[in-house]
Amino acid sequence: MSSTRVTDWQAVEQRLYMRTYGRRPVTLVRGDGVYVWDDQGKEYLDFVAGVAVNALGHCHPALVQAITEQARLLIHTSNLYYTVPQLQLAEVLLQQAGLDRIFYTNSGAEAMETCIKLARKYGKLHRNGAYEIIVMTGAFHGRTLATVTATANPHYSEPFAPLPEGFVRVPFNDLEAARRAVSDKTVGIMLELVQGEGGVWPADEEYVRGLRRLCDEHGLLLILDEVQTGIGRTGTFYAFQQYGIKPDIMGLAKQLGGGLPIGACLATEQASVFTPGDHGSTFTGSPLMCAGALAVVNTILEQDLVGNARRVGAYLFQALERLKQRHRLVAGARGRGLLLALQLTEDRARAVEDLALAKGLLVNAVSASAVRLVPPLIVTEKQCDRAVEILDECLTELEA
Repeated sequence: MSSTRVTDWQAVEQRLYMRTYGRRPVTLVRGDGVYVWDDQGKEYLDFVAGVAVNALGHCHPALVQAITEQARLLIHTSNLYYTVPQLQLAEVLLQQAGLDRIFYTNSGAEAMETCIKLARKYGKLHRNGAYEIIVMTGAFHGRTLATVTATANPHYSEPFAPLPEGFVRVPFNDLEAARRAVSDKTVGIMLELVQGEGGVWPADEEYVRGLRRLCDEHGLLLILDEVQTGIGRTGTFYAFQQYGIKPDIMGLAKQLGGGLPIGACLATEQASVFTPGDHGSTFTGSPLMCAGALAVVNTILEQDLVGNARRVGAYLFQALERLKQRHRLVAGARGRGLLLALQLTEDRARAVEDLALAKGLLVNAVSASAVRLVPPLIVTEKQCDRAVEILDECLTELEA
């Protein structure tokens, strides 16, 4: 075989891969910071960041060094034994959250599945067998059978019916609806503080505080899905810190590993009702994943990338808002920190995404009329200016 042969990787994918993804027509082969390159050598400004995953951008030296050094020492042992990186990372995550116990997972869906299992056991022990969890319209919690049932979009769940029972859905940002849904079967209330996959819709502050009070009044668990909002994305280390409340149980993933597959379920001591044999996983909390995640978290804290997300996020928000003055297609911006969406007046988000891709900008049509921007936390104002300039060009072409 000639070493100069050019492989059509997109054709290979069509031949081999299950039909689960609507991929964009680009094959990425290299990344550095906020930029990626395809197999044709074209450069892209990456405002998708692995869907809010690459907190430090691509191939950050701190992450590369951490996983390289750990790979030379110890990659995997299982949870039959103690390992050091697992506990070092736990100390940092729990200290930042003010919570007490942690369980690692391989993904966000697994983190939320753990939250659900933990809540159900809590209900057996402390709520006379209560097992129902109140969830929200617009929610997205994952693709396992339980988390896809908790997710609001029937497109994701209907093909897999019958679905597990135990989820009661109410309107997002409607405290009285949640209050009316509480019954003797209720064990907790679960929500995202910013609905990422649902279109980047933030929860109202008084609504979240009201849910905390409601849980306290009835002895319920407040369960937060911070898979997309956690680890600095919204301008605080955890999004709940902007609301003046603390959860009983919380799920993390995405930015936690900066590109590595790792998630976590954090909980208070009272809610941590698992005993040996209740839950487990072969790969979770491995030395390699935890060493990498620890490097990501420490870099975010040491370099104040949480503050950068807050400051540059505000700058990007205002730049997106100004597009309203130039384009009839733009309704405005919304979100927190560097979890933002550009809301359109028409269902043209995919057209914006496609044009942006052709012009060297990666963004995500998170709904028919909303374009999501979730750049790495290291992004600069200058890079945001370039992204908005490209979006401006795209909108001008669509309005012509």
